[in-house]
Amino acid sequence: MKDNEKKFVLASFDEIFSTQESRDDAKREKVMEIPLSDLHTFKGHPFKVLDDEKMVETVESIKQYGVLVPAIARPDPDGGYEIVSGHRRHRASQLAGMETMPVIVRDLDDDAAIIIMVDSNLQRETLLPSERAFAYKMKRDALNHQGATSPQLGEKLLTVEKIGLDAGDSKNQVLRYIRLTKLIPQLLDMVDVKKIAFNPAYELSFLAVEEQEQLLDAMESEQSTPSLSQAQRLKQLSQEGICTPEAMCAILREEKKRDVEKVTLGADTLRKYFPKNYTPARIEATIISLLEQWQRKQRDKQQRDQGR
Repeated sequence: MKDNEKKFVLASFDEIFSTQESRDDAKREKVMEIPLSDLHTFKGHPFKVLDDEKMVETVESIKQYGVLVPAIARPDPDGGYEIVSGHRRHRASQLAGMETMPVIVRDLDDDAAIIIMVDSNLQRETLLPSERAFAYKMKRDALNHQGATSPQLGEKLLTVEKIGLDAGDSKNQVLRYIRLTKLIPQLLDMVDVKKIAFNPAYELSFLAVEEQEQLLDAMESEQSTPSLSQAQRLKQLSQEGICTPEAMCAILREEKKRDVEKVTLGADTLRKYFPKNYTPARIEATIISLLEQWQRKQRDKQQRDQGR
Protein backbone atom coordinates (compact mmCIF):
# COMPACT_ATOMS: atom_id res chain seq x y z
CA MET A 1 0.00 0.00 0.00
CA LYS A 2 1.35 3.42 -0.89
CA ASP A 3 2.16 5.85 1.92
CA ASN A 4 -0.16 8.49 0.52
CA GLU A 5 -3.13 6.17 0.42
CA LYS A 6 -5.68 6.81 3.16
CA LYS A 7 -6.66 4.08 5.58
CA PHE A 8 -10.35 3.53 6.13
CA VAL A 9 -11.97 2.13 9.26
CA LEU A 10 -15.33 0.49 8.72
CA ALA A 11 -18.09 1.79 10.97
CA SER A 12 -20.11 -0.64 13.03
CA PHE A 13 -23.59 -1.71 11.96
CA ASP A 14 -25.17 0.39 14.73
CA GLU A 15 -23.16 3.47 13.75
CA ILE A 16 -24.17 3.14 10.10
CA PHE A 17 -27.89 2.89 10.77
CA SER A 18 -28.20 5.13 13.86
CA THR A 19 -29.24 8.76 13.53
CA GLN A 20 -27.47 11.76 15.03
CA GLU A 21 -30.55 12.25 17.21
CA SER A 22 -30.27 8.75 18.66
CA ARG A 23 -26.54 9.20 19.24
CA ASP A 24 -27.17 12.51 21.05
CA ASP A 25 -29.95 10.88 23.08
CA ALA A 26 -27.58 8.13 24.22
CA LYS A 27 -25.30 10.79 25.73
CA ARG A 28 -28.09 12.54 27.63
CA GLU A 29 -28.65 11.93 31.34
CA LYS A 30 -31.66 9.78 32.03
CA VAL A 31 -33.87 9.47 35.07
CA MET A 32 -33.84 5.91 36.38
CA GLU A 33 -36.11 4.26 38.93
CA ILE A 34 -33.64 2.74 41.41
CA PRO A 35 -34.53 0.54 44.42
CA LEU A 36 -34.12 2.43 47.69
CA SER A 37 -32.02 -0.44 49.03
CA ASP A 38 -29.43 0.19 46.30
CA LEU A 39 -28.93 3.83 47.36
CA HIS A 40 -26.32 4.57 50.06
CA THR A 41 -25.56 7.71 52.09
CA PHE A 42 -22.70 9.90 50.86
CA LYS A 43 -19.55 9.25 52.88
CA GLY A 44 -19.00 12.06 55.41
CA HIS A 45 -22.39 13.65 54.62
CA PRO A 46 -22.49 16.66 57.02
CA PHE A 47 -26.22 17.38 56.79
CA LYS A 48 -28.56 15.78 59.30
CA VAL A 49 -31.61 13.92 58.00
CA LEU A 50 -34.15 14.23 60.82
CA ASP A 51 -37.58 12.70 61.17
CA ASP A 52 -39.02 16.09 62.09
CA GLU A 53 -42.12 18.04 61.12
CA LYS A 54 -40.72 18.94 57.71
CA MET A 55 -39.97 15.27 57.07
CA VAL A 56 -43.60 14.43 57.84
CA GLU A 57 -44.68 17.01 55.25
CA THR A 58 -42.28 15.54 52.67
CA VAL A 59 -43.56 12.02 53.34
CA GLU A 60 -47.18 13.13 52.81
CA SER A 61 -46.20 14.91 49.58
CA ILE A 62 -44.44 11.79 48.26
CA LYS A 63 -47.42 9.61 49.14
CA GLN A 64 -49.66 11.92 47.14
CA TYR A 65 -47.48 13.00 44.21
CA GLY A 66 -44.36 10.84 44.30
CA VAL A 67 -40.81 12.22 44.22
CA LEU A 68 -41.06 15.22 41.90
CA VAL A 69 -37.33 16.11 41.78
CA PRO A 70 -34.97 13.21 40.99
CA ALA A 71 -32.03 12.59 43.29
CA ILE A 72 -28.46 12.59 41.98
CA ALA A 73 -26.23 9.59 42.66
CA ARG A 74 -22.98 8.10 41.43
CA PRO A 75 -22.04 4.44 40.96
CA ASP A 76 -20.62 2.87 44.13
CA PRO A 77 -17.58 0.62 43.46
CA ASP A 78 -18.84 -1.69 46.22
CA GLY A 79 -22.25 -2.01 44.58
CA GLY A 80 -25.33 0.12 44.24
CA TYR A 81 -25.18 3.91 44.16
CA GLU A 82 -23.95 6.65 46.48
CA ILE A 83 -26.45 9.49 46.94
CA VAL A 84 -24.95 12.88 46.10
CA SER A 85 -28.12 14.95 46.39
CA GLY A 86 -31.45 13.72 47.72
CA HIS A 87 -30.84 12.19 51.15
CA ARG A 88 -34.05 13.64 52.62
CA ARG A 89 -36.10 12.45 49.64
CA HIS A 90 -34.58 9.00 50.05
CA ARG A 91 -35.52 8.87 53.74
CA ALA A 92 -39.00 10.25 53.05
CA SER A 93 -39.51 7.63 50.35
CA GLN A 94 -38.62 4.92 52.86
CA LEU A 95 -41.12 6.31 55.38
CA ALA A 96 -43.75 6.58 52.65
CA GLY A 97 -43.40 2.87 51.90
CA MET A 98 -41.96 3.35 48.42
CA GLU A 99 -39.67 0.73 46.88
CA THR A 100 -37.91 2.89 44.28
CA MET A 101 -37.26 6.56 43.60
CA PRO A 102 -36.21 8.54 40.49
CA VAL A 103 -32.47 9.12 40.28
CA ILE A 104 -30.06 10.70 37.81
CA VAL A 105 -26.83 8.69 37.79
CA ARG A 106 -23.61 10.57 37.03
CA ASP A 107 -19.98 9.51 36.94
CA LEU A 108 -18.45 11.98 39.40
CA ASP A 109 -15.07 12.05 41.10
CA ASP A 110 -14.90 12.74 44.84
CA ASP A 111 -14.32 16.49 44.51
CA ALA A 112 -17.12 17.09 41.98
CA ALA A 113 -19.51 14.96 44.05
CA ILE A 114 -18.70 16.89 47.25
CA ILE A 115 -19.27 20.27 45.59
CA ILE A 116 -22.66 19.20 44.19
CA MET A 117 -23.64 17.63 47.53
CA VAL A 118 -22.72 20.77 49.50
CA ASP A 119 -24.21 23.31 47.07
CA SER A 120 -27.52 21.45 46.79
CA ASN A 121 -27.93 21.52 50.58
CA LEU A 122 -26.66 25.04 51.30
CA GLN A 123 -29.78 26.39 49.60
CA ARG A 124 -31.96 25.13 52.46
CA GLU A 125 -33.61 27.83 54.57
CA THR A 126 -32.36 26.53 57.91
CA LEU A 127 -28.99 24.96 58.55
CA LEU A 128 -27.40 24.06 61.86
CA PRO A 129 -24.03 25.71 62.57
CA SER A 130 -22.37 22.26 62.58
CA GLU A 131 -23.86 21.45 59.16
CA ARG A 132 -22.64 24.70 57.62
CA ALA A 133 -19.22 24.32 59.30
CA PHE A 134 -18.47 20.86 57.95
CA ALA A 135 -20.06 21.62 54.57
CA TYR A 136 -17.81 24.66 54.12
CA LYS A 137 -14.79 22.59 55.17
CA MET A 138 -15.58 19.76 52.74
CA LYS A 139 -16.14 22.20 49.88
CA ARG A 140 -12.93 24.10 50.69
CA ASP A 141 -10.92 20.87 50.58
CA ALA A 142 -12.55 19.84 47.29
CA LEU A 143 -11.93 23.24 45.70
CA ASN A 144 -8.33 23.16 46.88
CA HIS A 145 -7.90 19.96 44.88
CA GLN A 146 -9.54 21.46 41.80
CA GLY A 147 -8.33 25.06 41.99
CA ALA A 148 -11.09 27.59 42.69
CA THR A 149 -11.94 29.97 39.85
CA SER A 150 -14.64 32.52 39.25
CA PRO A 151 -16.22 32.73 35.76
CA GLN A 152 -17.52 36.18 36.65
CA LEU A 153 -14.11 37.59 37.51
CA GLY A 154 -12.09 35.39 35.17
CA GLU A 155 -9.35 34.92 37.71
CA LYS A 156 -8.28 32.49 40.41
CA LEU A 157 -9.90 33.02 43.79
CA LEU A 158 -9.13 31.84 47.26
CA THR A 159 -11.36 28.86 47.95
CA VAL A 160 -13.01 30.58 50.92
CA GLU A 161 -13.86 33.57 48.73
CA LYS A 162 -15.59 31.33 46.19
CA ILE A 163 -17.49 29.51 48.93
CA GLY A 164 -18.62 32.87 50.29
CA LEU A 165 -19.75 34.06 46.87
CA ASP A 166 -21.75 30.88 46.31
CA ALA A 167 -23.34 30.84 49.78
CA GLY A 168 -23.83 34.56 50.41
CA ASP A 169 -21.30 34.70 53.26
CA SER A 170 -18.16 36.78 53.67
CA LYS A 171 -14.71 35.20 53.44
CA ASN A 172 -14.12 35.83 57.15
CA GLN A 173 -17.44 34.27 58.09
CA VAL A 174 -16.65 31.16 56.04
CA LEU A 175 -13.36 30.83 57.92
CA ARG A 176 -15.14 31.32 61.26
CA TYR A 177 -17.58 28.54 60.43
CA ILE A 178 -14.80 26.19 59.36
CA ARG A 179 -13.06 26.92 62.66
CA LEU A 180 -16.07 25.43 64.50
CA THR A 181 -15.04 21.99 63.21
CA LYS A 182 -12.22 22.16 65.80
CA LEU A 183 -14.80 21.91 68.59
CA ILE A 184 -15.33 18.54 70.23
CA PRO A 185 -18.74 17.01 69.32
CA GLN A 186 -20.31 17.73 72.72
CA LEU A 187 -19.58 21.47 72.48
CA LEU A 188 -20.62 21.64 68.83
CA ASP A 189 -23.93 19.99 69.74
CA MET A 190 -24.45 22.76 72.30
CA VAL A 191 -23.93 25.33 69.54
CA ASP A 192 -26.56 23.60 67.42
CA VAL A 193 -29.15 23.72 70.20
CA LYS A 194 -28.17 27.33 71.05
CA LYS A 195 -26.83 26.63 74.51
CA ILE A 196 -23.59 28.26 73.33
CA ALA A 197 -23.76 31.23 70.95
CA PHE A 198 -21.77 31.31 67.71
CA ASN A 199 -19.22 33.97 68.73
CA PRO A 200 -18.24 32.36 72.06
CA ALA A 201 -18.07 28.98 70.28
CA TYR A 202 -15.60 30.42 67.76
CA GLU A 203 -13.33 31.58 70.60
CA LEU A 204 -13.62 28.21 72.39
CA SER A 205 -12.53 26.39 69.23
CA PHE A 206 -8.97 27.60 69.91
CA LEU A 207 -8.79 25.56 73.13
CA ALA A 208 -6.97 22.24 72.93
CA VAL A 209 -9.11 19.11 72.89
CA GLU A 210 -8.14 18.27 76.47
CA GLU A 211 -9.04 21.81 77.58
CA GLN A 212 -12.42 21.58 75.84
CA GLU A 213 -13.14 18.33 77.67
CA GLN A 214 -12.19 19.97 80.96
CA LEU A 215 -14.42 22.93 80.10
CA LEU A 216 -17.37 20.56 79.70
CA ASP A 217 -16.82 19.33 83.25
CA ALA A 218 -16.48 22.91 84.52
CA MET A 219 -19.69 23.95 82.77
CA GLU A 220 -21.56 21.05 84.35
CA SER A 221 -20.07 21.80 87.74
CA GLU A 222 -20.94 25.50 87.63
CA GLN A 223 -24.16 25.07 85.65
CA SER A 224 -23.06 27.85 83.36
CA THR A 225 -21.91 28.43 79.78
CA PRO A 226 -19.28 30.99 78.74
CA SER A 227 -20.28 34.42 77.49
CA LEU A 228 -18.26 35.98 74.66
CA SER A 229 -15.93 37.86 77.02
CA GLN A 230 -15.43 34.75 79.16
CA ALA A 231 -14.69 32.62 76.08
CA GLN A 232 -12.14 35.20 74.93
CA ARG A 233 -10.42 35.05 78.32
CA LEU A 234 -10.39 31.26 78.24
CA LYS A 235 -8.76 31.43 74.81
CA GLN A 236 -6.14 33.84 76.17
CA LEU A 237 -5.39 31.54 79.11
CA SER A 238 -5.05 28.62 76.71
CA GLN A 239 -2.56 30.52 74.57
CA GLU A 240 -0.58 31.30 77.71
CA GLY A 241 -0.66 27.66 78.78
CA ILE A 242 -2.50 28.34 82.03
CA CYS A 243 -6.07 27.33 81.19
CA THR A 244 -6.55 25.02 84.14
CA PRO A 245 -9.86 23.49 85.35
CA GLU A 246 -9.64 25.77 88.40
CA ALA A 247 -9.31 28.86 86.20
CA MET A 248 -12.23 27.72 84.07
CA CYS A 249 -14.48 27.31 87.10
CA ALA A 250 -13.42 30.70 88.45
CA ILE A 251 -14.33 32.41 85.17
CA LEU A 252 -17.65 30.60 84.83
CA ARG A 253 -18.49 31.47 88.43
CA GLU A 254 -18.35 35.18 87.70
CA GLU A 255 -21.66 36.99 87.55
CA LYS A 256 -22.61 37.84 84.00
CA LYS A 257 -24.02 41.19 82.98
CA ARG A 258 -27.71 41.52 83.69
CA ASP A 259 -30.12 40.70 80.93
CA VAL A 260 -31.62 44.19 81.20
CA GLU A 261 -28.42 45.51 79.66
CA LYS A 262 -29.07 43.57 76.46
CA VAL A 263 -30.66 45.15 73.40
CA THR A 264 -32.60 42.76 71.19
CA LEU A 265 -33.56 43.59 67.60
CA GLY A 266 -36.01 41.31 65.80
CA ALA A 267 -35.27 39.68 62.45
CA ASP A 268 -37.97 41.74 60.70
CA THR A 269 -36.36 44.96 61.94
CA LEU A 270 -32.88 43.97 60.74
CA ARG A 271 -33.85 42.35 57.42
CA LYS A 272 -34.96 45.60 55.79
CA TYR A 273 -31.41 46.98 56.10
CA PHE A 274 -29.65 44.02 54.40
CA PRO A 275 -29.78 42.25 51.01
CA LYS A 276 -32.01 39.19 50.83
CA ASN A 277 -29.09 36.78 50.33
CA TYR A 278 -27.48 37.75 53.67
CA THR A 279 -27.54 34.87 56.17
CA PRO A 280 -28.24 35.63 59.87
CA ALA A 281 -24.57 34.96 60.64
CA ARG A 282 -23.46 37.43 57.96
CA ILE A 283 -25.89 40.06 59.26
CA GLU A 284 -24.46 39.59 62.76
CA ALA A 285 -20.87 39.85 61.50
CA THR A 286 -21.70 43.03 59.53
CA ILE A 287 -23.37 44.67 62.54
CA ILE A 288 -20.38 43.86 64.75
CA SER A 289 -18.02 45.32 62.13
CA LEU A 290 -20.08 48.53 61.89
CA LEU A 291 -20.23 48.88 65.68
CA GLU A 292 -16.45 48.44 65.90
CA GLN A 293 -15.98 51.18 63.28
CA TRP A 294 -18.33 53.47 65.21
CA GLN A 295 -16.47 52.71 68.46
CA ARG A 296 -13.12 53.61 66.85
CA LYS A 297 -14.55 56.88 65.55
CA GLN A 298 -15.89 57.75 68.99
CA ARG A 299 -12.54 56.95 70.58
CA ASP A 300 -10.67 59.07 68.01
CA LYS A 301 -13.11 61.95 68.55
CA GLN A 302 -12.63 61.72 72.30
CA GLN A 303 -8.85 61.84 71.92
CA ARG A 304 -9.09 64.88 69.61
CA ASP A 305 -11.34 66.66 72.10
CA GLN A 306 -8.91 65.93 74.95
CA GLY A 307 -6.03 67.32 72.87
CA ARG A 308 -7.66 70.69 72.39
